[in-house]
Amino acid sequence: MNALQAIVLAAVQGATELFPVSSLGHAVLLPALAGWHFDRAEPSFLPFLVMLHIGTAAALLIYFWRDWWLLVVGLLGFADQHQVAESRRVVALIILATIPAVIIGLVLEHFVQRLFGTPAAAVVFLIANGALLLLGERLRAGSRRALETLTPLDAFVIGLWQCTAFLPGISRSGATMVGGLMRGIDHEDAAHFSFLIATPVIGGAAVLEVPKLLRAGVPHQMLGISLLGALVAGVIAFASTAFLMHYFRRHDTWALAPFAWYCIALGLGAALLLFA
Repeated sequence: MNALQAIVLAAVQGATELFPVSSLGHAVLLPALAGWHFDRAEPSFLPFLVMLHIGTAAALLIYFWRDWWLLVVGLLGFADQHQVAESRRVVALIILATIPAVIIGLVLEHFVQRLFGTPAAAVVFLIANGALLLLGERLRAGSRRALETLTPLDAFVIGLWQCTAFLPGISRSGATMVGGLMRGIDHEDAAHFSFLIATPVIGGAAVLEVPKLLRAGVPHQMLGISLLGALVAGVIAFASTAFLMHYFRRHDTWALAPFAWYCIALGLGAALLLFA
């Protein structure tokens, strides 16, 4: 992988990680469609993707810094009694929503690594992601609840939905938003909670994969490329977050539909180009 390819992948990662269109699906399909001849199943590719995710996590931390500041201050007890209780409740919900992804990620790590090099799987799951988004809009709960009313069961169910994103083509943000819609919250709140729980999931992946990148004997040039990619992904992810929060605030009716049809069209188009 050269520097230009890494920058393009980083830009796509920053845009697609938070949009409900699957960053992993794009990361698998883009090299295949562009004719890039590097081994996506090589040991350094997954850690490279994780570095891009670190850039995305940094963007989320910066964008939602007020949320995280209030959570940390409340968690440590440096706030009034109500804020302390609310912060600890929200942190517990984030942990509950994260547990399924941590467990399933550890169990399926090697299986998921093999799928990274499989464009056919990405095509299938990208089309499935589009169908999932449309289904989520169709089956969303009729009543509307505030984000503050989420229960531990709601958080755990949303966390289970998040686990479908281990398949390259299923969007993590899209799946968690579908889970939120089915639990009765609107698109903006579903996106807000999805972005909050993304941070510990991405951080956990980094804890596991970055040491592998350092131990794998990866050339220093690859380390530099990974850091550059993380920066590019972070800048674009910040802009994507700002856009999406505005978009979901203004469009609460079938807001996921454009992304669904995009995934279906991309999956079908990629299938024609790759396998026709």
